[in-house]
Amino acid sequence: MQRAALLVRRGCCPRPPGLWGRSQSSAAAEASAVLKVRPERSRRERILTLESMNPQVKAVEYAVRGPIVLKAGEIELELQRGIKKPFTEVIRANIGDAHAMGQQPITFLRQVMALCTYPNLLDSPSFPEDAKKRARRILQACGGNSLGSYSASQGVNCIREDVAAYVTRRDGGVPADPDNIYLTTGASDGITTILKILVSGGGKSRTGVLIPIPQYPLYSAVISELNAVQVNYYLDEENCWALNVNELRRAVREAKDHCDPKVLCIINPGNPTGQVQSRKCIEDVIHFAWEEKLFLLADEVYQDNVYSPDCRFHSFKKVLSEMGPEYSSNVELASFHSTSKGYMGECGYRGGYMEVINLHPEIKGQLVKLLSVRLCPPVSGQAAMDIVVNPPVPGEESFEQFSREKESVLGDLAKKAKLTEDLFNQVPGIQCNPLQGAMYAFPRIFIPSKAVEAAQAHDMAPDMFYCMKLLEETGICVVPGSGFGQREGTYHFRMTILPPVEKLKTVLQKVKDFHIKFLEKYA
Repeated sequence: MQRAALLVRRGCCPRPPGLWGRSQSSAAAEASAVLKVRPERSRRERILTLESMNPQVKAVEYAVRGPIVLKAGEIELELQRGIKKPFTEVIRANIGDAHAMGQQPITFLRQVMALCTYPNLLDSPSFPEDAKKRARRILQACGGNSLGSYSASQGVNCIREDVAAYVTRRDGGVPADPDNIYLTTGASDGITTILKILVSGGGKSRTGVLIPIPQYPLYSAVISELNAVQVNYYLDEENCWALNVNELRRAVREAKDHCDPKVLCIINPGNPTGQVQSRKCIEDVIHFAWEEKLFLLADEVYQDNVYSPDCRFHSFKKVLSEMGPEYSSNVELASFHSTSKGYMGECGYRGGYMEVINLHPEIKGQLVKLLSVRLCPPVSGQAAMDIVVNPPVPGEESFEQFSREKESVLGDLAKKAKLTEDLFNQVPGIQCNPLQGAMYAFPRIFIPSKAVEAAQAHDMAPDMFYCMKLLEETGICVVPGSGFGQREGTYHFRMTILPPVEKLKTVLQKVKDFHIKFLEKYA
């Protein structure tokens, strides 16, 4: 092949025939003859195919960025190309991305991040001294006084100390040990890491992981990736998505026939359901975990997002500490928090932490080893997490502006939560529980039998069919309830309440108009 190609190249460059002793045409003829004798081989099969890839990865599904979001991206490109639609923009109400929805960053957080990123600004009079103080403290703890250096695998020491101090304040003086704090790449990284270290065994001894249904799809995705066993427990929709311990008992009892239930995941406040658990409920769950010897995972990333005046956030760590030493010294608990939600909405920094208590000393070493494989979480994200847990305090220069911005964001979210609940419940065929917390509505929708048949004809879940039609006709992108799990025969979708109030009203009106037409079409 190489010789043939060489001959062809030579034949393409006219030169006096005497140079090689033959003409250009004879050289081309010889090349052609060589090619006939040695035909080009067909391309070999790929090593990595759908059949040969890791089957656990293939089993992973993540509805929040699934097929409907890909379709939304296609529609956006069509709009950019001038293709006419019955709408002028796609509204991505599928994900809790606060800044993408128009929420403004908290000034103090961005000031400290700017100072950490470009320390020359520390000499600028444009920045308040309390922001400079925090930036200097963070930078002094970084190698070379730079966010661009690696940190310890567990995270920057002074930031872990600040997280421990925050947890202690939050929990009314219940002490937190910085050595139990692990900084993470968002809460998702921490959840994934803990599950990795928990999953073991095979067959009936394979680790079972209890997750709420509806759930945040991270959990089912990681369980699939790790080839663990997903054990569903259903939240009570008729009782504002409450968690019932008798349902936990049912789930564990049935799971013991085919796996070893070892982990219990709780999301409080709930995603996608928005419920806020009462202290009594948390006590019951902790007692159940102690009784069944379950490792508790408390996903508390929405702890600042509580809107109902009848509800308040109780951390699992605080309740556990107040139940007495029999529980507080024995129940293994990992709690998670993040910069992405709350009033901050700093999703892109990927900042987070987990506090892990009552861990076996030898397992602690194994956890640090596992974390060291990824070197460290982004140091910029660690710095953002530090500002969340170490905000301005009364008497500091930035306190009033910080408090004003924080209260404005949370106040707006509370109004939007009530607005969404009220407007959805005015629509025939839509039923929405109170949005006690978090930043989503998860309304139940009635889908007529003819629409169910149409969905089956398109090889879609009925609520996926509904949400796809909603996207195609209104430009509104929401996530079908089937992506989060739901009781058989019920249908839902998840929609964020993050858009500005006027845009949210427009979205809700469009959903109402669409739903009424949908019911008429498939009646």
